[in-house]
Amino acid sequence: MLFAVLTWQVASDGPLRALDERFGRAVVHSSVPTALAEFFADLGNTVVALPVLVLAALYAAWRGRRAAAPRWWLPPLAALVTMAVVPALVVPVKTWLARPGPPEMAGGAHAGFFPSGHGATAAVAYGAVALLLAAPWTARPGRSYGPALTAAVVLLDLAVGVGLVRRAYHWPLDVLASWCLAGVLLAACAAVCGRRADRPHTADDGQPVAPTSSDAM
Repeated sequence: MLFAVLTWQVASDGPLRALDERFGRAVVHSSVPTALAEFFADLGNTVVALPVLVLAALYAAWRGRRAAAPRWWLPPLAALVTMAVVPALVVPVKTWLARPGPPEMAGGAHAGFFPSGHGATAAVAYGAVALLLAAPWTARPGRSYGPALTAAVVLLDLAVGVGLVRRAYHWPLDVLASWCLAGVLLAACAAVCGRRADRPHTADDGQPVAPTSSDAM
């Protein structure tokens, strides 16, 4: 598992850690605009990401109940539980490794920087939003937004990661490790949410819509 390899490299002060810190310093002194980097880094804050996820969960629940979808409550609940698991996984690893942050963060209040809580929060929150919006009763009938939503989330997470490193809030490996954790959590969330409907759901006009092969998140 990549996360285990990265954790071992950071814990043992391996060669990958030294390369990571050199690369991180190069990104900090790159030409990426500071204001833009700060904007994307802030998207990993829970005060930003969590409300977005809650709104998406409420919308998915409303659409699912309106469409009389079986287990309409399951995807929103799974998305919120997945988000709640993030700090339960990230905080103990941060405390155990206690990795120092970039020099610009010296004297900060945080005890550890690996993995990135902001990176994991952004990846899980916006990834879960994509899962919810791609649900068959949430998207418009006959349309699949899955690929577009996936691409948007990947680009957004990359922007958040670059912002975190550019602003010297994290080393690159901190962000990469957070993506590894997020990938596992989102895969579990998708597995829970991906159960096929066992009866038809209804469209906005109240007419039943027969489930198709795409009726899975």
